[in-house]
Amino acid sequence: MSKRLLTAALVAAVSLFSALTWAADPVNINTASAEQIAMTLKGVGPAKAQAIVEYREEKGEFVSVDELTQVRGIGPATLEQNRAFIVIDDAESSQ
Repeated sequence: MSKRLLTAALVAAVSLFSALTWAADPVNINTASAEQIAMTLKGVGPAKAQAIVEYREEKGEFVSVDELTQVRGIGPATLEQNRAFIVIDDAESSQ
């Protein structure tokens, strides 16, 4: 197999994996672990995901998705990129 073909196959596989990863179910930022948040949201790695959890523990549950921008490292662009994958519903409000 040529190097060019192998590279193309690798790029295709990574692209497919990325698309499948970002097609995940939405994450509830009021209940999810840092690992779940990092796995679901684009541009949010382990450190930012941990910051989201710590903010929630200090300030209480998020009351709106927009409040996420109060977390250090989460700006408007990150929020807009992930808005469709974020929920804040708790068990009481969904009953």
